[in-house]
Amino acid sequence: MNLQLATTPWTEAAGDWLIVGVPEPFELAGPLGALDQALSGQIARLRESQDLTGKFAETVTVPAPAGIRAKRLLLVGLGPADKIGDASLHKALMTAARTVSAKKTERIAVAVPTAGLGDLSTSRRVQITATAFSVGCVGQDLNRAEKKRFPLESVDLLVETGQEMAKLKTAVEAGTILGEAINLTRELVNQPAMVVYPASFAQRAEELARQHHLHCEVLDKAALEAEKMGSLLAVSAGSDQPPRLVFLEYNGAASGAPVLALVGKGVTFDSGGLSIKSNENMLTMKCDMAGAATVLATMVAVARLKLPVHVIGLMGLVENLTGGSAMKLGDVLTARSGVTIEVQNTDAEGRLVLADVLDFALTKGAGSLIDLATLTGACVVALGEEVVGAMSNNQPWCDQVLAAAKAAGEDVWQLPMFAHYDELIKSDVADIRNIGGKWGGAITAAKFLEGFVKEKPWVHLDIAGPAFASSDKPHREGGGTGWMGRTRVEVARAFGEGGGKK
Repeated sequence: MNLQLATTPWTEAAGDWLIVGVPEPFELAGPLGALDQALSGQIARLRESQDLTGKFAETVTVPAPAGIRAKRLLLVGLGPADKIGDASLHKALMTAARTVSAKKTERIAVAVPTAGLGDLSTSRRVQITATAFSVGCVGQDLNRAEKKRFPLESVDLLVETGQEMAKLKTAVEAGTILGEAINLTRELVNQPAMVVYPASFAQRAEELARQHHLHCEVLDKAALEAEKMGSLLAVSAGSDQPPRLVFLEYNGAASGAPVLALVGKGVTFDSGGLSIKSNENMLTMKCDMAGAATVLATMVAVARLKLPVHVIGLMGLVENLTGGSAMKLGDVLTARSGVTIEVQNTDAEGRLVLADVLDFALTKGAGSLIDLATLTGACVVALGEEVVGAMSNNQPWCDQVLAAAKAAGEDVWQLPMFAHYDELIKSDVADIRNIGGKWGGAITAAKFLEGFVKEKPWVHLDIAGPAFASSDKPHREGGGTGWMGRTRVEVARAFGEGGGKK
């Protein structure tokens, strides 16, 4: 897709579509007033009939509009003028992008929203628009002959004259890079497990590392055995697909800067092991590597943006199947750190993978850590399908991550980590067990992971709800969502600019 800035008046913008956002309520003044005048008062009539109110994500299509150059006009509601922010603007523009990409287009024009946007700077609005139109036109139908969504070929982002065009061009580039990173995550998640498995994921990571000048190391099964990653290896034992651990590094910071570690769960397919899932619960388990996919995409984005940060990305990649060598209930594993783990449920496997990868991240110099995982159904029960659960051992560091999520417009809610939860994962036969019982499952999973970070500032993000959408919504395609990609990049940006202060 080719996104470019233009100062063309809205009425003169050529192409298959002109897209204009309107707040609730809206006045027919400025460019919107000129557009209405060119349309002989059609927007005013739509407002009078209540067919156009500016209500959030409302869309009104005007085919073959007389008086302007565009072949079609799409008016999209931005919601209450005093409540428009990053998240709502992104969703409204995603709705518009999905609407116009249902058919092939050669060129569209998008009026970058200006009215009623509070503290959002012009460059921020341009960046959000570029990201939304990069993502909203890409579907999950990778393997369909008849596509439901068509990537946009050329997009003109219409801005007012007199702007700092160099600054806005940087915003377009940043927004596009972020959108392409989200699409990379979505592509990896949407591919079936027969395409994305530990070795193929690692190969893709190596290719991207070469392309974007990232340092890359891939640990195969022999290397993992040498590292004594008994916890990760046990999860992979039931599959014919050998495990991998991918390590990526980008250093755009000054010498001696602290290291940010991003760790992702990469279970490329999860049958549940011998604690086997039902058909219904197993159906979407190609998505259980969404954490690793997000880490890979974030590392690529950080490198392309040339952020002033030292960041490492680690992805533990396994399949959790039921082969003859699969781990069994009652097995006692020895993690890389030396901690022994009683297996009481083989479907609580993601934490077993992350335990060894988190410990390895410490060896690689991690100063502050964030792990990202589709870890527990309990988190979905607690927070629903569109909110990420955050748990941490360090409140100042967690506050930074929450602030980054807010700035990125992604919803995260912190869950408690009280000491009494530790009692729930104590084992009679080992140091800990891999489940905590019926209650507080998202928290006991985080408590398990906390034991492998050695008091380094750490935040665990449980993305089991938002990482994969079972159906379409006006603002979102079904399948992989790329959720938390924007937050991860924002964390890296803030970490680098702040010198990693906690």
